[in-house]
Amino acid sequence: MSIYRRGGKYWYSFVFNGRRVQASTKVGNKNDARDIEKAAWTQLARGEVGLPVEGEKKLTTTELLDALEKHYRSEGKASPQNLSTLAVARGAFGKKKTLTKADVDQYIERRLGEGARPATVNRVIEVVRRAFRLAKQVAPEMRHLREDNAREGFFACDELDRVVYALPEDLKDFVRFTFATAWRKGEVASLRWSDVEDCVIRLRAANSKNREARQVVIDGDLIDIVKRRRAVRAVETPDGTALCEYIFHRNGDPVKEFRKSWARACVAAGVGKMVCPKCKSEGNTLFCTECKMATKYCGRIVHDLRRSGVRDMIRSGVPQSVAMKISGHKTASMFRRYDITSESDLRQAMLSVQKYREAERQKVSVIAGK
Repeated sequence: MSIYRRGGKYWYSFVFNGRRVQASTKVGNKNDARDIEKAAWTQLARGEVGLPVEGEKKLTTTELLDALEKHYRSEGKASPQNLSTLAVARGAFGKKKTLTKADVDQYIERRLGEGARPATVNRVIEVVRRAFRLAKQVAPEMRHLREDNAREGFFACDELDRVVYALPEDLKDFVRFTFATAWRKGEVASLRWSDVEDCVIRLRAANSKNREARQVVIDGDLIDIVKRRRAVRAVETPDGTALCEYIFHRNGDPVKEFRKSWARACVAAGVGKMVCPKCKSEGNTLFCTECKMATKYCGRIVHDLRRSGVRDMIRSGVPQSVAMKISGHKTASMFRRYDITSESDLRQAMLSVQKYREAERQKVSVIAGK
């Protein structure tokens, strides 16, 4: 493999599977050119891209991201989160016809300097990498930041009751159901009455994150939840009264984002707070009167309901294999991340050990007395 300078830019040239691969790196820095050459060789060796076709046009970064969005929409993966990440990637790299390692590194350092978490930065970088891979084009080297911000939040029953009490009526049962089943927010929002059959609620494979269908039996708290949802199924429309197809809805529309309602309820329940990004003052309003800025919510999130559901299933004696079938976790390692250990769990563990040791000492005393 070799690089050489031509017209102020570096080119690379090497032989792969008997064919010469030659292309411009579009950069004038020799070290960046070597990184691009190395990335091109690695992606060919791994089969991530194919050998270039004669006369094939290379897509710009914007075209690559547009193609990825079309792919998302055709595969049913155009979730608000994916589309939002794509929008961020376009804002960061869309104006660059040719993306380089230096461009990616500059973005990473800028976002970290702005206070973004490594996981947030990684999601954007991964979208760009996926766009290159989908188009079978050589991507510049993109480093992956170490993530150490795994969340460990969960709800105790009394905390959940306070949050539910402070929520709008059309969200109360949605949150209760999410807590009871440990399903994802988007999965619960997708449920229709056609999914209810023979005392079972079935989640369609198309609406599951891992594309695997699963189900939950309507029993316990779910009986009352389903009864209440049936009672409010009828909604007023311009043509009169109609039955809503969604189990959980807001005036007939499916449940989507409810961040403000969630933040208000958690603050009222004492499991969240509003923080001014400028003066760092804490309060319970969506606006800082001192800095005239919108405050940022910090506290429990909706996904903590899923962690709580998993944790409670394990502590109530549900076998892990059954709990994984309900929650939809495919691997035991990821499932264990959701089985949060609290301070009370650790205290109970120490008490259990103490009782065990006291019982062992009593056995020794009895044997010695004989």
